[in-house]
Amino acid sequence: MDFIELKYGNTSFSCRIPGARLIQPHPPKASDDPVSLVETALDNPMGAPPLEKIVRPGEKVLIVTSDITRYTGSEVYLPVLVERLNHRGIPDEDIEILIALGIHRPQSESEHRKILGPLFGRIAVVDHDCDNPAELVQLGTTTSGIPVRVNRRVTEADRVIVTGTIGFHYFAGFGGGRKSLVPGVAGRETCMATHFSVFNPPEIGGKHPEAVTGVLDGNPVHEAILEAALMIRPDFLLNTVLSPEKKILNVFAGDMERAHLAGCEKVHDYYAVSLEAPADLAVVSCGGQPKDINFIQSQKALDYGVRALRESGTIILLAACPDGFGNKTFFSWFRHKDLGEFEAALRENYEINGQTAYSTLMKAQRFRVILVSELGEEETRTMGMEKAPDLDAALRMAYEKVPPNPRTVIIPDGGTVLPVIQQVIDDL
Repeated sequence: MDFIELKYGNTSFSCRIPGARLIQPHPPKASDDPVSLVETALDNPMGAPPLEKIVRPGEKVLIVTSDITRYTGSEVYLPVLVERLNHRGIPDEDIEILIALGIHRPQSESEHRKILGPLFGRIAVVDHDCDNPAELVQLGTTTSGIPVRVNRRVTEADRVIVTGTIGFHYFAGFGGGRKSLVPGVAGRETCMATHFSVFNPPEIGGKHPEAVTGVLDGNPVHEAILEAALMIRPDFLLNTVLSPEKKILNVFAGDMERAHLAGCEKVHDYYAVSLEAPADLAVVSCGGQPKDINFIQSQKALDYGVRALRESGTIILLAACPDGFGNKTFFSWFRHKDLGEFEAALRENYEINGQTAYSTLMKAQRFRVILVSELGEEETRTMGMEKAPDLDAALRMAYEKVPPNPRTVIIPDGGTVLPVIQQVIDDL
């Protein structure tokens, strides 16, 4: 095996492990004309009439799109959507863009400019606020009793167009589609309640086995989010699938459910990589800046990477984390060392960052995690992991406990690739 550069923040480590398997996705080359991909998808919508046959002159149209933390290609597809609406007789002043913040912070003017591209200053844009009662309306409750409160704009508009990008999600199965509405434009209580579906009923306890990456069928989080999102009755969806370099590979448009499912299948085709057998050791880079800007972002690579391992296997995670944990409440959850106690605390006072911490601790207790990062020794140990100053030191630490001639995988873009062990597939 030749030397491989594994990104770490703004730098990299060189890695060469003879006999190791390199795990990389195999998406197609991105188009040089992404606008044509958007146009083609809009001309051939899935499970819905063309957009031009849905909207009518005089109607108010709301376009929902993601915030700056989830690049979607919005500066490419939003102008195409607006142009089509204009041609249908919908003027700029009857179009509004709502940024689906979920529980994230408001966007700056420069971030709005990046999201809207050439539409900035031309089309009205507003950030969703999950905590402002004046902006929220109650739609009802789901069959499982989740209260659904959403931004009033999605109920007051004549037409709602949902946009975003599709990728793996570590407990909702896939992002995109319905998630742009819930949690994207939902109240905080709704956001928390849908995410809380990750747990089994109290009488069973523990995390639901189907609330995992790449799974929609039987996934209670997906089901809760979808049911809540459908209560908004969106009229049309446009979602992208991106390359690891954030270029548009595919565009899916039409009915929210049907188009989203088609995009999920494509993501799985591109980014799920089959392994014949589980590995003893996985060396995983998050993919460098900004994918390892903080630990909350980096844990995605941890979640995917351990899927390549046997039970109690070892993972070396390269995650610079120059901005620390990414949220001030995340680390405090590690005061709970027992998973049962941790689960009980989340059931009493659920918090999404607490769920991420719980998921992290589960992996740290199930596998040996050696973390190369800027986080301190005590912080790393508190999360149940071992700290190494660099990749060479991490490898020396790993080899002290792995079997002789360990089956090893190297994953240069751990936040993108989902290893799938073939033995597991064969058992399904």
